[in-house]
Amino acid sequence: MLIATNERGHVVKRATKPAIGTMLANLQQGNAHMVVERVDRERPGDWYIQVLLRENNTYQLEYRDGVAEQHFQTMTVSQEKVLAALLGWAAAKPGWQDAFMWNNISEQFSSSDQEGSEPADGTKRAAKP
Repeated sequence: MLIATNERGHVVKRATKPAIGTMLANLQQGNAHMVVERVDRERPGDWYIQVLLRENNTYQLEYRDGVAEQHFQTMTVSQEKVLAALLGWAAAKPGWQDAFMWNNISEQFSSSDQEGSEPADGTKRAAKP
């Protein structure tokens, strides 16, 4: 199941393409972050993609494939590319990440983050800008 959540706490269970697109289009100051999680009891770990609209109007895009060692980040100014990545990830479409140069950011997380704790603000373990 896909669950989309924004910074304001709006949650969409069984998130669809239109819901994800609307949530992305509505990012702004005060609601600048969204996460799409893949929740599957048979698939351990954290599986998500998240977007932060930064103050300079660039998008910080991250995804995590189960474990902290598979946590990647990129930046773009293109909302269209972010939407394509979100929808490609959500559909498990092969090659969805090919439009970007990704950096493995797993070293930016402390061992306590890797154990599964999350920040108090409700975001995933996003890397520091």
